[in-house]
Amino acid sequence: MLKTLNQRISIVLFIIAVGYLVLTFQLPSYGYTSVDADVIPMVLGWLLAVLAVCLFFSKDSETEEQKARRDIPKKDLGVLIAVFAFIFVYIMFLELLGFVVVTGLFIFFCSWFLGYRKHITNLIVSILFPLLMYITFTELLKINLPQGILPF
Repeated sequence: MLKTLNQRISIVLFIIAVGYLVLTFQLPSYGYTSVDADVIPMVLGWLLAVLAVCLFFSKDSETEEQKARRDIPKKDLGVLIAVFAFIFVYIMFLELLGFVVVTGLFIFFCSWFLGYRKHITNLIVSILFPLLMYITFTELLKINLPQGILPF
């Protein structure tokens, strides 16, 4: 039944979509809005489910070239795991240290780990980008981001 990689991946994606939709339907609804906060998550969940079904029935057969491209070298696999670890640490410390501090550290150390060697440029970007995003979200869009240890 599950002959191709696309069919196996589509089953996994469909299960994720169903779980996502179950969680989306548990979001609280607000009576005073015409478009509720759960609209976008519901649309994305249904879209993922429909696309997973389309992927299951697609007639794409895998060539040898596609199989060769799918193999990830051990070195690259280590890099992927390390970047996922960076993301995990970012998520763990976001509330505690705040958006500006954690995002700056994430940008600097992840860029350094991935081989970017212009440290001054990296430092400037990792300071200015989170500050600019924080000011944009908090002042212009009026969306609160975790402030953490910083007094603003």
